[in-house]
Amino acid sequence: MAMMFAALSERHVEFIRAQKIYFTGTATADSRINVSPKGMDSLRVLGPKRVAWLSVTGSGNETAAHVQADARMTLMFCAFEGAPLILRLYGRARVVHRGDPEWAALYAQFTPLPGARQIFDLAIDSVQTSCGMGVPLMDYQGERGALEAWAEKKGEAGLQEYWALKNQSSIDGLPTHIVARNTG
Repeated sequence: MAMMFAALSERHVEFIRAQKIYFTGTATADSRINVSPKGMDSLRVLGPKRVAWLSVTGSGNETAAHVQADARMTLMFCAFEGAPLILRLYGRARVVHRGDPEWAALYAQFTPLPGARQIFDLAIDSVQTSCGMGVPLMDYQGERGALEAWAEKKGEAGLQEYWALKNQSSIDGLPTHIVARNTG
């Protein structure tokens, strides 16, 4: 049975910290709905009503475009081992780019990842848990490492070029501001 909470409890935080993957969901009123899997030790709980996740360079940049147009975001965590549970965080996010004044303080919360491009700072409105009994049991084998290797090989100049070519707008044409605000 689903239960709603106003903020994260310590039990919720422990569950989040144990997960190897989570999913982000964003959309605008007129855009496609974007759901993205995330991993790589990229999420930090900053308080009972605040989390942040470090975005690394990828093939698209839908989340950044959506959040700048409509700040609504949902994060979802699923138990793939142990007791079944799904945990969702609903809230409003903001994008922090590398050129923004608050970048350094937020980025210090993370282990540096090659290709880091933005941080999403989510103010949590509500937390929901549900049973998760339909989620399969799966074994974690390790991180792939391919994305980090790709970003390291590109280097800083190559990443900046990639952002300019592939990450400046969403598939619906919404701007991400990655080139203008990532000069750091």
